[in-house]
Amino acid sequence: MNEVTLTRMKQMKLHGMHGAFKTAIETGKTDDYTIDQFVSMITDAEWDDRNNRKIERLIRNARFHYKATIENVVYDHARNIDRTKLLRLAECDFINKSENVLISGSTGAGKSYIATALGYQACIEGYRVLYFNTTKLFSKLKMAKADGSYLKELAKIARHQLIILDDFGLQPLDGQNRIALLELIEDRHNRGSMLVTSQIPVSKWYEIIGEKTIADAILDRLIHQSHRFELMGESMRKKRNILNE
Repeated sequence: MNEVTLTRMKQMKLHGMHGAFKTAIETGKTDDYTIDQFVSMITDAEWDDRNNRKIERLIRNARFHYKATIENVVYDHARNIDRTKLLRLAECDFINKSENVLISGSTGAGKSYIATALGYQACIEGYRVLYFNTTKLFSKLKMAKADGSYLKELAKIARHQLIILDDFGLQPLDGQNRIALLELIEDRHNRGSMLVTSQIPVSKWYEIIGEKTIADAILDRLIHQSHRFELMGESMRKKRNILNE
């Protein structure tokens, strides 16, 4: 009877229930529960399994370059990271409010790590996230423009609740990239959040974007109601290398 039930659970893709029921049988603990307790236990197991698989799927689809966690962020005073502010952002309410996060700092300061950690946390909270290296994203959109899939790519990006643009501003934007950035931001205005990291201080982004009218439009939407971090201190990579020597 139990084997039939286990087979049917597996066929119905009730993997959490299947695992919990099978474990209870193998350990001889089926008699330790009342009927309602047992139903509650296998239901909780199924919920946990589905939720964990959902989180794994969101993280996989986000295409992060590596794993990062808020718990592992180094809150060294010299880095100029407001711990309370970052932990509040990790609650992801900024995504519900369609607010942006802007992180600037020199090479190796930990911008990408913090951005990825917030992205991971957003996935854990159930939000759809996409991570991009900004230069590669613009190249991809140029190719999409050439083969006619540009609008499709923009629509795909717009379906996500948080977009991470890493290493923005490594080189000035040309006319096509300028328009692409404006369209990305307009699609998200009041409907989604952006997290942007850059080696260039936010005050210099106007020059990077170029073309006054478009720069005004981009920065007005991007900076308005944004949370900003300006990281200080020497390279975290350099520190790790010294510690490993």
